[in-house]
Amino acid sequence: MGALLARQARRMSRRRPQGTVDVMVCVADHFEPEWRGADPDRQRARVRAWCERFPEPASRHRDADGGPPRWTFFYPIEAYDRRHVAALGRLCRQGYGEVEVQLHHDGDTQAGLRRMLVTGVKRLSDDGLLGVNRDTGCAGFAFVHGNWALANSRPDGRWCGVNGELRILAEAGCYADFTFPSAPHPTQPRRVNSIYYAGEDGRPRPHDRGAPVRVGGEATGDLMLVQGPLALTWDPRRRRPRLEAADLRATDPPHPDRVDAWVRAGIGVVGRPEWVFVKVHTHGAQEANLEMLLGEVGERFLTHLERAYNDGARYRLHYVTARELFNIAKAAEAGHAGNAGAYRDFLIRPPGES
Repeated sequence: MGALLARQARRMSRRRPQGTVDVMVCVADHFEPEWRGADPDRQRARVRAWCERFPEPASRHRDADGGPPRWTFFYPIEAYDRRHVAALGRLCRQGYGEVEVQLHHDGDTQAGLRRMLVTGVKRLSDDGLLGVNRDTGCAGFAFVHGNWALANSRPDGRWCGVNGELRILAEAGCYADFTFPSAPHPTQPRRVNSIYYAGEDGRPRPHDRGAPVRVGGEATGDLMLVQGPLALTWDPRRRRPRLEAADLRATDPPHPDRVDAWVRAGIGVVGRPEWVFVKVHTHGAQEANLEMLLGEVGERFLTHLERAYNDGARYRLHYVTARELFNIAKAAEAGHAGNAGAYRDFLIRPPGES
């Protein structure tokens, strides 16, 4: 991991691409109302806080396309509660985001995983919350794995149990995984700072390897993985090195120097360096994170993004959902260029579109 991060540090020191750089910012919220065994009243309070409070600060901000910040709520399908999902759906239909699939499981089997995905995806699809693949006409979804254990990637085998998980996800309609980075957790893949395709090989952690998404290329393997930035950076407040793993939490808030490091990481599609993908993650239902993200710190975070990366000449800022990020990556793969915001709905149609 140290050598990988050293290479990334050298990459981050390179000059920015010439011309206008499009910056796609996607917040992947591992949204877990039931966190720490919360009772039903506390779960409802967590969901209600987001649905009632998010529109007011979000409405003060706009990206290059004139839209507000758009969150992606990765909802745990094993704890499905139609009241929570309905409330999130109302928030998303106001233009503030989309709902996708999260799953926590342990000691599972391939058959059990398939059943859980079929049930959860059908529920979210029936509720009108998932996009539709233009090629297949079927529901498509983005995914994050609870406890970081995608494809049996924990050394002790806990919190998954299923070799072959990438292929099963793809067969269920998943178009991309948004779980990582997870460092310093041992589930962190060897491949870092990438958008790439991974294929099953019958063993745990097949996503340690993969082929980068590139202009003029095509899908390979089983599933696309979209990673957020991972790097060793300098903490100017504490005056020491820090591990930057793209996690928005109350104990590590998104200060401007962190935002700048995410952009410098330059994650994107090979051959399209002027489209930069910044995927960060959080656990927004946790009260401390909620207060940070919806308070003054969150306001400064969005303000810095718009002041530093949305001047229309050097940078264009796009607040995107996971679905939109995937679509823009696929558009780059297909050879499209220019204003990345034009490709938000390139392959996976938005929820509710007939």
